[in-house]
Amino acid sequence: MTLRLLAALAVLTAGAPAALAAEPFRDCPDCPQMIPLPGGTVSVGDVRVRNAAPPPDGALRHVAPFAIARTETTFDQWQACVDAGACEGGQDDHGWGRGDRPVINVTADDARAYAAWLSRRTGHAYRLPTEAEWEYAARAGSRTLYPWGDAVQDGRANCRDCDGPVVEHGGTTPVASYPPNAFGLHDMNGNLWELTADCWTPGAMPATPPAPGGTEECKAHVMRGGAWYYHPRVAASASRGRNAAGVWSYVVGFRVARDLENGAGDAAR
Repeated sequence: MTLRLLAALAVLTAGAPAALAAEPFRDCPDCPQMIPLPGGTVSVGDVRVRNAAPPPDGALRHVAPFAIARTETTFDQWQACVDAGACEGGQDDHGWGRGDRPVINVTADDARAYAAWLSRRTGHAYRLPTEAEWEYAARAGSRTLYPWGDAVQDGRANCRDCDGPVVEHGGTTPVASYPPNAFGLHDMNGNLWELTADCWTPGAMPATPPAPGGTEECKAHVMRGGAWYYHPRVAASASRGRNAAGVWSYVVGFRVARDLENGAGDAAR
């Protein structure tokens, strides 16, 4: 682990403002860039957002240290798994382009297959983030609708009317086209709904969320973050969506999480 990464985690863990993003690391040449997060307590849910009421047992959730991908999984990253024979290819890009655009038309099983391939390749535990981890990462210390505030601001996210009336939103944008949040994470709000490890429960996050890396089978998965097709409120950090198991769509993608074996990070490369 680099000295800069240690220093960044120490500042964040000490409760300083989350404006200092830790240094990204990559476990292999075509692995996603990961950003280690120190963990802590996050207040989840928001009464202003549909299906995102604060949980009935209280809104506070503790999140252990973990790492999460700096961006949504791209077509290029996905293709490396396809080329290795570990992921099923053939995803339509709808003519928007591939490369550094986020992969679309994938299911939760596809996302888990990609995470399992990364785990085998690197020796580290990759997976989908839990719902609580996802909201903690998206908020980056904020309690507003979006990490930048309660009002939509032009040039912050790819969603319908998020860039003003003159912008046509006809699909995804390449990852990291918009500014990152305070943790250094791009496109947590907008661009694509992102699949999580949690099974869908209506109204609010469940009282007992699953443990990271769980294998519970879901009839439907929670997805987070909204997408290019939807209006701004759907891109709020607390916004929750439902995606039936086995269903793929051009508004659904994912980003991976990774366990940090030593609690705050390990040999970042």
